[in-house]
Amino acid sequence: MASGRRGPWRAWELLGNIQSRGVYDTKLRALRQDAIGAEDVTFEDLTVEDVGDVVEFLYQCRCNDYYSIDSLELGEMGFVLLRDRSTISLQSQNALPASVVLPCGSCSFKVRLFFNAANTTLQRDHHL
Repeated sequence: MASGRRGPWRAWELLGNIQSRGVYDTKLRALRQDAIGAEDVTFEDLTVEDVGDVVEFLYQCRCNDYYSIDSLELGEMGFVLLRDRSTISLQSQNALPASVVLPCGSCSFKVRLFFNAANTTLQRDHHL
């Protein structure tokens, strides 16, 4: 089978092989372990730093640094950022809820950022 194949056949190739399944399971456990110690936050908990083309979303850590994710990273995850004068909206083509684990910029703490299923909105006055 072609190595570039996607979908159920690719999953079968990966999980049907004892070695590749072991690697997959190890990576999955590591991802889950990262998320276990994470504090849960939502998009609405973030502050916004709008500096032109890129919008950065921040959440302050206990160490006084920040967890951050920007509009470019969100775009790579399939989210579309919509802006007007008073609001910033984040929309997804996928109707399923999503989350991502963000590390602090200075310490070992992490947060797990949850997104609503289809649309999340922040007021523009939600600035630093």
